[in-house]
Amino acid sequence: MEDRLKNLKKVMDKRTFTDLEFSDQHQKAIHKKINQLEVSDEEILLAILQLLVQEKTGHELTGLLRGRGIQKFEGDEGFLYTLLHRLEQSNCIDTNWDESGAKYYWLKDKGRKLLNKAEQKRTKRRFVFKELLER
Repeated sequence: MEDRLKNLKKVMDKRTFTDLEFSDQHQKAIHKKINQLEVSDEEILLAILQLLVQEKTGHELTGLLRGRGIQKFEGDEGFLYTLLHRLEQSNCIDTNWDESGAKYYWLKDKGRKLLNKAEQKRTKRRFVFKELLER
């Protein structure tokens, strides 16, 4: 993702921001604010459900979440796998191991219903996921 952003910056520098300049102090302040952004557990859960509409391995899921800017599990992949285990125990996702030893995850009907409900009621998402997160 970082290379994509660097390339975008180069293109925008040439076309969009030719007369705009930021001081080093201002740039550092912006980077600090971006790094402080915290993604809630509900948002992470929603992203996982959205990504598991199609079958994925944990490794694929990690990369896709990272691509969405979710880094809460960086250095602690147990967080992600604990959440996947909760989803499996609550019958929202199903899993299967392939012959190479990779574990695949995907949504079951209950997970799809939960995802649809959460996407329709964005303001009430916390209540939709409360049961899963408090286990």
